[in-house]
Formats: sequence, structure tokens, C-alpha cells
Amino acid sequence: MPTLDLENTDHLAQLNARWRFAEGLIPGQPNGGQTLGTPDSPVRLADYDDSDWEIIDDIKKGRFKGFVFGWYRIAITLPETVDGEAIANKSVFFETCVDDYAELWIDGECDLAFGESGHGAVSGFNAPQRVSVSESAEPGACHVIACLAVNGPFAAPKGGIFMRYARLQFE
Repeated sequence: MPTLDLENTDHLAQLNARWRFAEGLIPGQPNGGQTLGTPDSPVRLADYDDSDWEIIDDIKKGRFKGFVFGWYRIAITLPETVDGEAIANKSVFFETCVDDYAELWIDGECDLAFGESGHGAVSGFNAPQRVSVSESAEPGACHVIACLAVNGPFAAPKGGIFMRYARLQFE
């Protein structure tokens, strides 16, 4: 099964991709956008402008301390082949494990998978997650992956937020 490691610089180059990061539920807003009754965060949307965000090379680096939200975003362009294998019409999945909790948004959509864990919505403390990027890959297609990370446990957060790993799998 062809796989691209989204920490590997050669694999990122193959996808014409780079990670961006910003702190807050709504970066740039007072208190990081964490206010009572906040209806939603526009950061989840594929067309959100993250061009002024920090470009990061290390998704495993711990960021911030205490109860904090942060967004990791990456725009990928699907290649023709991965490991010499054509990827056209294959299913594409994004897999990660965020410390401590995460929501995964693909092109502005979150797989809520009611009653199931490991999908796009928060699944549990340091839980691996796997979501569909495309059911039928089209080389040259661009997809935006937005990961909302939250430090926890909420009532007594430890350390900071980071991604343990991130990869694309083609099946």
C-alpha cells in the first residue's frame, strides 16, 4: 500500500505541500477565539487564508502549554504516482495522532461518524485517527487538511500540543 509520510521533506515536495501552524480556535482573535458561544471557526474551511501563518518543519515539536487550541494546516496536490504505483482512482486516507485531542477537517468537512472513534471528530485522549481524503484519487487534485489540536486533559492540561505522526495512504 503506497504511503507518503507528511514529515518527510521529499514526500512533502512530491505533494507540493508544507505545514502551517497558528495558535487559537480562531487565530488572531482575542483569547484565541475561545469565547462563550463562539458559533464556529472559519479555519476549518478549505478556502481559509492561512498564508500569514508560521510555516513549520517539525509537527512533533510541542507548542504552548496549558489549555490551548492550535491549528495545523496543509494543502496537498495529489501526484501521478507514489512509490512507482499509479494512484488514479485509489482511495486516499489521512492518518494522524494528535497530542492530546483533535478534529480533522478535509476540504472543510469533518467525518463525525456517530458512535465510532478514530474518525474526524475528537475520539479520545491521544487517539489515532483516520479519515478519507478522496474515494477516488485524481492526480493534480488539491485537498486541504486542517487539524484542530487541543491540549488536555481539559481540567488539568499537561505539556503542549503536537502531532505524533501524519501520513497519506493510498489503497
